[in-house]
Amino acid sequence: MMPTTIALPSTDQEIGPRRPGAIYQNTDGRFEVLALITHPGEAAKLLRRDSARWAVIVRDTLRPDGQPFAVGSVWTTSDYLIRSAKEAAPSAAFAPAA
Repeated sequence: MMPTTIALPSTDQEIGPRRPGAIYQNTDGRFEVLALITHPGEAAKLLRRDSARWAVIVRDTLRPDGQPFAVGSVWTTSDYLIRSAKEAAPSAAFAPAA
């Protein structure tokens, strides 16, 4: 019997349209994306999870006192985009120093 190969989603598929400037909503709130961290080591520190490959820094816009925090949940059909990312904004992805 041949082993079954399961293709994992790509990082881009997991992140979805969450780029700096985007606003999305789900059952947990309405969130503005402040930064996208794509360096696994930095994402792991932010999420306190060794297996993290990326993290998104968001702020809940429905809370007047909403403070930025990191999330690592994948984009699902429960999430929907309210505003696309700002196209002219520089990349906020973390890049390690060379």
